[in-house]
Amino acid sequence: MKHDNYYAKRNIQDIDKIGELLEQLPSFCEDYFLGVESRTSCQTRLKYAYDLRIFFDFLCKKRFKTLEITDLTLQHLESVTHNDIELFLSYLSHYRFNERHLSCDERAKARKLSAVRAMFKYFFNKGLIEVDNSAKVPTPKLHDKEIIRLDASEVSELISVAESGNGLSRHAVGYHNKTRIRDTAIITLFLGTGIRISELVGLDNDSFDFDENSFLVTRKGGNQAILYFSDEVKYALQEYITEKSNDTRVPETEKAFFLSMQYKRINVRSVEILVKKYSKMVTPLKKITPHKLRSTYGTQLYNKTGDIYIVADVLGHRDVNTTKKHYAAISQDNRRSVANVVQLRDESPISDDEK
Repeated sequence: MKHDNYYAKRNIQDIDKIGELLEQLPSFCEDYFLGVESRTSCQTRLKYAYDLRIFFDFLCKKRFKTLEITDLTLQHLESVTHNDIELFLSYLSHYRFNERHLSCDERAKARKLSAVRAMFKYFFNKGLIEVDNSAKVPTPKLHDKEIIRLDASEVSELISVAESGNGLSRHAVGYHNKTRIRDTAIITLFLGTGIRISELVGLDNDSFDFDENSFLVTRKGGNQAILYFSDEVKYALQEYITEKSNDTRVPETEKAFFLSMQYKRINVRSVEILVKKYSKMVTPLKKITPHKLRSTYGTQLYNKTGDIYIVADVLGHRDVNTTKKHYAAISQDNRRSVANVVQLRDESPISDDEK
């Protein structure tokens, strides 16, 4: 399908990068990545490769000091203790890699531990190592993160700023005149549908059905879903389509819906930058990202419907518990807002002066 071009190209790039990383990892990792290929996405395997590279670099610095990463064997892996892995988690708080000082928060540590566990479990289940000491290491405690989202007035103001460019520097205004309609369409689509940034950049011209106010997105894992949008979103999208159709510099062969100023498919980084640019003028204290716009939509949808299952389905969460975890704070807000609704006495309390 034409719609799959972006994702097919991205997968090819990821596979090539995994191949490059495997040359820097122990030889047994090639068997591992081949073994998990059928049940993981390319992006998941790429993240695993990066995380395992850090893990093996740690082992060669702290445990097997006379060896290079590529010298490690399954016998070395089997000898790794749960204390070694706990030390690895501590090491991640502040470490050096490729001449850079890096640090991981609790969530980044948990992701790296997950990658290490998955590898150990694979070789243990295959009978290639006799013990899986990674299973003895508990996941770092994850503290709940505050859900940052825009309120209704900020949503309206963000779209207005994208349209008008009010508050931009003189230099930025010059670019804004060229990207105003596109940027407004992007922000309106985020706020009106809650799609992921990867889903947005992957949209093609033929992804939309304006008779049905619907569009086709490719979700995480490669599954496709049809989502729907309001007339307000439709108007912003069609404004952008009209602008593109009148621009003779748009290549006839370019199928991507959202284009960069170079008339190629816009990339994730460019979208992140434009969202940050407009949102910091609306709410400088909230660090708004495309994912925060997604959270804003999820919050509004839950407040309007009260149906967590609808929110989970529209946002593309495979597990409704993920949705509940992210939007539990909304229920807290609702409970707080009604705390003074029920009045216990008709008259107000008598003050000391009135007694």
